[in-house]
Amino acid sequence: VTMAKLLSIVAAISLSVPGCHAFVVPGSVRANGVQLGAKLEGREIDGPLKPTNNFVLVKVAATLDETEGGIFLTGSAKISKTEGTVISVGPGKTHQESGLLFPMPVVAGEGVVYGQYDGTELDYEGEKHTLIRDDDVLVKYSGDELTFASVDVIGDNVLVKVEDNLDETSSGLVIAATSKKGAKPSTGEVVKTGPGRMASNGEIMRVDINVGDLVKFRDFAGNEVIIEGDQYAVVRMTDVLAKF
Repeated sequence: VTMAKLLSIVAAISLSVPGCHAFVVPGSVRANGVQLGAKLEGREIDGPLKPTNNFVLVKVAATLDETEGGIFLTGSAKISKTEGTVISVGPGKTHQESGLLFPMPVVAGEGVVYGQYDGTELDYEGEKHTLIRDDDVLVKYSGDELTFASVDVIGDNVLVKVEDNLDETSSGLVIAATSKKGAKPSTGEVVKTGPGRMASNGEIMRVDINVGDLVKFRDFAGNEVIIEGDQYAVVRMTDVLAKF
């Protein structure tokens, strides 16, 4: 008996004997066409987890155990990253008046950064995942790392390189604006723009902002994103007050 025949016999036995799943990979398809289950919160489910509406299933990036300066972190001091890889996406949401389907702005395999308090965390296939809405995505990127070259903004968002204005105390100490109590940069240069928001008739309403424009946006409206050590803000077009 050849090895190939032997393996086929063993596989046939494993599929025909109740409770026997030898040589069966989780998530694979049995001979009878039934999708084997994945694990959600420790419970086996039939088939992969499929987001509905405009939800996105994201595998969360690993927690940082060490700072850039080489300091090792333990316990609650570890930094949880609000980014990860898209595993699957829902079909999208429909416009409440026209019924048109809004296309999803991300696809499986892309990296995304989302808000700190967004999403519903879950244990899927023994690893940390989260379900977020497409509106929760601040930026998306291709490749393994978030870089300026690979990052894109979605919808009617714009990516702003914020100005870190410096103030000086009476003693001559220079204080960054971001270090002042309650202060947060609200001006900067637009470096990337999203495609725009879809109207009820399906047309894309493009943003009235161009790369290179200097803008003033609402205080605390921008969501901070650090890219290659530089500080940026993701701002919705409706929160941009003026350009100059």
